[in-house]
Amino acid sequence: MSCRPQTQLLSGTRGAQLAGRATLVDCGPLPARHGTRHPFRDAITDIENNLDLHRHKPGTLPRHAPYLHQRTAGRIGSLTRLIRQAAITAIHDGTERITKTALDAVRLDHLAETHHHPRRGR
Repeated sequence: MSCRPQTQLLSGTRGAQLAGRATLVDCGPLPARHGTRHPFRDAITDIENNLDLHRHKPGTLPRHAPYLHQRTAGRIGSLTRLIRQAAITAIHDGTERITKTALDAVRLDHLAETHHHPRRGR
């Protein structure tokens, strides 16, 4: 039995070259909670601590951890894209801070977008 994924990307001459240079890492979603720990919120905090936005208030993004987890399906790649795009927008529009409204405006990858079902206000 082969451990190699069944994909056209890794087939043929070029696929063999790519397969010989890459290590596939199967990363599932990061849990919101693991026992008494909150690994997803901790990841958000670490990302936020590396932002260089002059008007962004530290602690803003970790407060949105449940929303961010649901929005990104717990996937780190989706989370980093979401925060990065919101930060780029904040720099371009001069606000220099990330808000939930700014996060809502960012379009994400297909997996995250199909997983996210916004709650409707009453």
